[in-house]
Amino acid sequence: MAFSALRHPATRVLLPRTRLAYVHLGNLLSDAKRDRSARVSGYVMVWLPDEILTLYLHSGEVVNATVRDAAGSRPIAIARALEQVPPQPEYGEICFHELDEEILACMFQTQTVASIGWPNGLAVTDPAVLFPFLMATTFDGTVEIMVGDAVNYLVFRDGAVARAVLATPRAGTAESVVERVKQLFVRDGRAEEIRVERWGPAEDLPPQAPPALVQSYRELAAELVRRIEVERPDGRSIAEHTRQKLAVTHPVLDGFTFSARPVREPVTDTDGLTAGVAAWVREFVWATVDHDALTPEALLRELTWDRRHMFQAAGLYDQLPWKVL
Repeated sequence: MAFSALRHPATRVLLPRTRLAYVHLGNLLSDAKRDRSARVSGYVMVWLPDEILTLYLHSGEVVNATVRDAAGSRPIAIARALEQVPPQPEYGEICFHELDEEILACMFQTQTVASIGWPNGLAVTDPAVLFPFLMATTFDGTVEIMVGDAVNYLVFRDGAVARAVLATPRAGTAESVVERVKQLFVRDGRAEEIRVERWGPAEDLPPQAPPALVQSYRELAAELVRRIEVERPDGRSIAEHTRQKLAVTHPVLDGFTFSARPVREPVTDTDGLTAGVAAWVREFVWATVDHDALTPEALLRELTWDRRHMFQAAGLYDQLPWKVL
């Protein structure tokens, strides 16, 4: 199926699918934070020639992102997703849809977690077989039904459909949700492929660490290394060695560098990001700072003071052995 074809459901369409050249993504996301009417939970989807980017919003803030391409679907760093959108696009489309948090979490789950699968031989495209099976097994979770290019979500509790949010348009006179779900399986000579997959109960939509926090930690690390290099010419090599050693247990540190190596944008939450940075700061400072000449407390207070509220909210100071504030 072509990436440009996929359609996902919405509870309200704020921006219908539009050519990307007509929409400034940065302005759209800024408006989603400022404008009360646009400060909603939902998603911004961007169709590019070889991939689909999805930005997940909670109360107008971008909190996570996924990418779907020929290799499949997976999480992607928010900053990386934004970089993928060309500033002057010639091709591509974009939409902004409201979707409540429960279904948004289901949508994220289907994009990032492998489906459970079905028993061998189960005719999942036959509703007379599928729904009795789910009822008999008291299934809890999400069922995704793709009809052609339309993605539909059913949320099950104890084997019964608790909610349904459908991208497939109404067929004929079908008005109720039950009737519309039944219509998903009616072929009537249509050549559309039907795919049915399932997942367990969806957890809440996980928020990534904000790109601004990632950048602030990078700037803090870079400035700390520069200050150490004044007294220790080998400070940069120590910083990189420390990063490499700690990256085994804190993979988020692959998003930092003190050499010429390229970095990967970290896909992590605030706690994971802060834990990795704090571990590096602790070990690097213990290894390089002359405590008689300059205390770690004074050095870190100087370097973090301008952004102390951001670092404090992220929990950085709580994970350092020095009283910085």
